Amino acid sequence: MQTLLLWLFYISSFYAFIPGLITRIFGFRVFRKGSGEHEYALTFDDGPDAVYTPKLLDLLKKYDAKATFFVVGSHAENNPELVKRMHDEGHLIGIHNYIHKSNWLMRPATVTKQIMKTDKIIHSITGERTSYYRPPWGIVNLFDLKKRGGKFKIVLWSAMFGDWRERIGADRLTERILNKLQPGEVLLLHDCGTTAGANPDAPQQMLIALERVLQEAEQRGLKSIRIDEMIKAKENAPEKKLSRGKLAVVKLWLIWETIFHKVFRLKTVNPHDPLLHYRLRKYSGQTVELDDGELLQKGDKVVELHFDNEKLFRFGIRSRSTVHLAIQMIRSMEKELPVLAHQVMGIANAKNAKALYGVTMVNRGPQQFGFQVLDLKDGLFARSSQLYLKFLLSVIHPSGQSRLKEHTQRLIPKMILMPISVLMERYAENGSHRPHHEMKRERGNQPEQTNDNNELSLSASAQGLESSTPAI
Repeated sequence: MQTLLLWLFYISSFYAFIPGLITRIFGFRVFRKGSGEHEYALTFDDGPDAVYTPKLLDLLKKYDAKATFFVVGSHAENNPELVKRMHDEGHLIGIHNYIHKSNWLMRPATVTKQIMKTDKIIHSITGERTSYYRPPWGIVNLFDLKKRGGKFKIVLWSAMFGDWRERIGADRLTERILNKLQPGEVLLLHDCGTTAGANPDAPQQMLIALERVLQEAEQRGLKSIRIDEMIKAKENAPEKKLSRGKLAVVKLWLIWETIFHKVFRLKTVNPHDPLLHYRLRKYSGQTVELDDGELLQKGDKVVELHFDNEKLFRFGIRSRSTVHLAIQMIRSMEKELPVLAHQVMGIANAKNAKALYGVTMVNRGPQQFGFQVLDLKDGLFARSSQLYLKFLLSVIHPSGQSRLKEHTQRLIPKMILMPISVLMERYAENGSHRPHHEMKRERGNQPEQTNDNNELSLSASAQGLESSTPAI
């Protein structure tokens, strides 16, 4: 019996668990997240539902939002007028099996029959075939990966919110969705509560939350688009020009960053559009004199800064030149630092910190924001930081490896510091580090000025303390 159970475990792992793990971590042969600057995707599973789907369609029409519906074939069969309305109003329709049953529990032939039967139903109602498939619970099996990739594009998601449970409530659901409301995100929601494990009236809470999210999306200049449009946009995105090897490195690097942020509990200045992350901790470097005359000594509290690696990567691959990259970074920092200053003011322990602290490859760029730049004490930390930051520069920078070869002698990690008193004076009180007329004048001369900052802020960025591995 023990041997039989062990073999069943091996077979089930090979059939579904391992394929599921590969698709979730590496996105192998599935689509789960797009790219873009202003677009996200709303997707809805398990419908159509006679009560809630019409209300959802009304809401989407009100805000001119397009969505993708992964319909259960039996539900579509019972509500053909709703499927027709989805199609007529410009939404995309995909397949969610004929009945809501996991592919883990069905033979490959049975899954194929479920898909083809649902496709036939959609075609009979709309006159069009579909090319998009989302397996129930996102569980793919080995044959899904092998066979579905040709005729059907498997679509998963980048964020789901537990909206099938009524007790979550509209307020908590709104908060969860807004935390993920960013360009490129594929959001999973449900317009039917009759699936096993769901609450029948849960979609009512979803609709309340969704209207709030659509209102906020309008204010942020974000637009919901169909999955096929998002896939097409990603195929034409600049990162497609990168080699598979480099993209794999970037993927692993971003996974590492996610783990680092969770382990060290970093806070994000602007969760809706992350650029700067930070945490409060003790300084462990050599004693230095700050610009305000105070000494920063070992054991003093500092606010440690980190740049968002994914944001830097997006900046890098979309930048036409190093000057363009520098301008993007400067403008983003001008927006972030006032927000950071007000957040530091609101954290009791952070107000007692002596300085902002980071490690950077930049020699001149940070000074314009009020940072002082100092040499790192030679040692293991300085040398490991240099290797790490060079790697990041090669990945993020538009010129990549060529930039490293041209300026190897200048790529030396430096320590950047800003007294908390300076942060408060320049950003918390005025909301900017310079008068408006000066900013306007300097921006007019930006391309020339930012040439001095080419090593910028790119691998630039604020890093960990001497007792931790830097993570831009």
